[in-house]
Amino acid sequence: MTPRVREILSWYGADNIGTLTNLARIMNHGRLKGTGKMVILPVDQGFEHGPARSFAKNPDGYDPAYHFELAIESGCNAYAAPLGALEACARDFAGEIPLILKINNSDSLYSNKSPISALTSGVDDALRLGCAGIGFTIYPGSSVRKEMYEEIMAASKRAKEAGLAVVIWSYARGEQISKDGETAIDVIAYSAHVAAQLGAHIIKVKPPTAHLEQEAAKKVYQAQGIKITTLADRARHVVQSSFAGKRIVIFSGGEAKGTEEILSEVKDLAQGGAFGSIMGRNAFQRPKKEAIELLHKVQEAFAGKAL
Repeated sequence: MTPRVREILSWYGADNIGTLTNLARIMNHGRLKGTGKMVILPVDQGFEHGPARSFAKNPDGYDPAYHFELAIESGCNAYAAPLGALEACARDFAGEIPLILKINNSDSLYSNKSPISALTSGVDDALRLGCAGIGFTIYPGSSVRKEMYEEIMAASKRAKEAGLAVVIWSYARGEQISKDGETAIDVIAYSAHVAAQLGAHIIKVKPPTAHLEQEAAKKVYQAQGIKITTLADRARHVVQSSFAGKRIVIFSGGEAKGTEEILSEVKDLAQGGAFGSIMGRNAFQRPKKEAIELLHKVQEAFAGKAL
């Protein structure tokens, strides 16, 4: 146990020993153990986007075992996936890496302007599979956000009582948010804050752009001189918006992109005080050797090592 991990755990004073232990399990695992930084491999894309779109670039990814192996061999802090993928291989890899069960999911066979994910598993499943935490997606800005907020309230209460960590994917979408607005700095910071208010231990958001979506917020950003020019500035503001940096904020890898672009983005996020990355397609759509090399470089960036 390092002083940094102890410090982070001290921010969660309302939580029981089990939850603190599972947060420590995540932070004390993998190549970044003890640093307070983390890189998590999430593989819910098969459910969200379909198998061919997710795995055809690297057919090894059709096998759930591949993702366990990739997360373990690359030294990730944790592996997150829906129920079926974890059930398929959790016994074979029991105890080798902390697991996060994604308990709500959606598919792309039907879409509308007010998204909401379906509950596809629960806290009892996470306990049965030996998970360290649960994951849940919310869409601030959706007209049905009330249902999502109430669902995560109930799931979070049950998870915390059972000693599990709560990870919230917070992606703003809805009829009143433009496509550019989904990654606008004011919207991303707001989304992170909403997740913190909903009781998340770990918050996942997208890397923000310098776009300002809300006119009321834009006036404040300009009047107060909030720095948002660089990605490092914007990451710093998102972390600040999450209880003055006293909640773990990690950023998604987003759509598939080139290695240099990924590493440039990661370095900026690390400079801005991000706690880490949760990187799916940009990792598992590469051949395993290449994916491990990329994840190692991402980990080194968050560890403060020059690339």
